[in-house]
Amino acid sequence: MPMIDADTHVDESEATWEKLEGTPFAKYIPVTVTLPPDEAKRAGYNPTNSRCWVVEGRLQNRAIRDEVNHPPRVLRELEDVPGRLAHMDKMGVDVQVIFPTFFIRYNTSDAEAEWALTTTYNRWLAEKCAQTNGRLRWAAVLPLLRPDKAVEELRWAKEHGACGIFKRGFDLDRKVTDPHFFPIYQEASAIDLPLCIHTGHPLPGHEWDRGFPIMYSFTALVTSGLPEQFPKLRFGLIESGASWIPYTISQLGAVKRQTLRGQQSRLPRLFELEPELFRANRLFVTIDPIDDIESLLKFGTEDNLMIGTDYSHTDISANLSALDEVRSWADEGRISNAQAHKILESNSQAFYGL
Repeated sequence: MPMIDADTHVDESEATWEKLEGTPFAKYIPVTVTLPPDEAKRAGYNPTNSRCWVVEGRLQNRAIRDEVNHPPRVLRELEDVPGRLAHMDKMGVDVQVIFPTFFIRYNTSDAEAEWALTTTYNRWLAEKCAQTNGRLRWAAVLPLLRPDKAVEELRWAKEHGACGIFKRGFDLDRKVTDPHFFPIYQEASAIDLPLCIHTGHPLPGHEWDRGFPIMYSFTALVTSGLPEQFPKLRFGLIESGASWIPYTISQLGAVKRQTLRGQQSRLPRLFELEPELFRANRLFVTIDPIDDIESLLKFGTEDNLMIGTDYSHTDISANLSALDEVRSWADEGRISNAQAHKILESNSQAFYGL
């Protein structure tokens, strides 16, 4: 069964920013430092993992990763692209969709710096992925402070192999439904690039970014009418699992259930409230192997669930065997072979336009 890893990462390196050297934007190149243990503690970093980028005069974590629990550095940093493809072959993965690491936390109010770093990252990654005959695909990072520049970059990214847009739930301290982003959504809809709302927040050291921004964005999307406003745009909720779906559906359905009290003898169960919610709003979700897949499928999600390994990372979202676990669900009879095929391949194909 072909498999698409819907959420992987690259670890940026000095090579990522080389195109800025010798340009007027070289002052924005992130520089790596390792903090002394005491200074690391004061800055809120783990003294044993205190390597940081210095970018625009601020510290930003640059994780130190071992090669026991992670893929080798040359694969994570795309220094050895053929090696990464060989590792994918070993894993049985046909396609990886790559998201950034640096931009999960990066924050700036300087539009020029944001433009320099995002566009340079996109060109570096596009060149790496172009060598792979479509096996490595990537999500573009946009200069969101300037929507006009973001639209220009979006067009360039589409022409050079991007299959999605990386976006966090509260970029620029704005909700995903803020009109500031509408020119980007309009262009993305026109050129068929989906919006990938990925875990992350521009405030360093905050771990609440994993669930709340995703849940909030989901609720905002379905209550705002944004999918109707941009009827061709697909929305992905990436790297926060899917166990939040029953809770958010219950909150969305609370008012609806209330209006039905006294009108019928049995109130609808959660998954009966909005059976077409995901299909109608073109909402796709990457699941985690610990999710209760049987329950999630009751919510009309069969055509909208994907799976990713979080390749390159080993935080709580990471599981290099995640795709194999979906196949084991089918072997165990928890899901059908057809449902496994959708989660492993066809849903990701539909979302990313592969």
